[in-house]
Amino acid sequence: MNAIHAMTGMGAKYLAVTLAALALGLSAQTGAAAQGTGPCAEDVAKLCSDVRPGGGRIARCLKANKSEVTQACKDHLGEAGEKVQEVSSACEDDTFKFCKHVRAGRGRLLRCLKRHQGELSEACNAKVGQARTDEQL
Repeated sequence: MNAIHAMTGMGAKYLAVTLAALALGLSAQTGAAAQGTGPCAEDVAKLCSDVRPGGGRIARCLKANKSEVTQACKDHLGEAGEKVQEVSSACEDDTFKFCKHVRAGRGRLLRCLKRHQGELSEACNAKVGQARTDEQL
């Protein structure tokens, strides 16, 4: 955490919000499952068929039913969570600098970072670029 964050007392709080918002990006990972594709599709159909997609609801449903989720889906969600953690860690300072007024959720923070991609730190820029590639897959 840098000195500005420590002095304002907002660093840890903002990082927590950033992590939460980026974690909702898992909904994009489970969005394919909601449409009947991907490693979690069968789990969503079986466990979350009554859940309306969007806002991370499918991801929350899968987490709530984790004891019944297949290993393939657990592995997929674990990988997605690791990617979220990597982006959040690499982009903490950049998120605070460029996106502190952006409301968390629905991919808004990641879109904000992408808008500032030419101004981001090297580490954050690499992770944002990787997130963009992963979205296209």
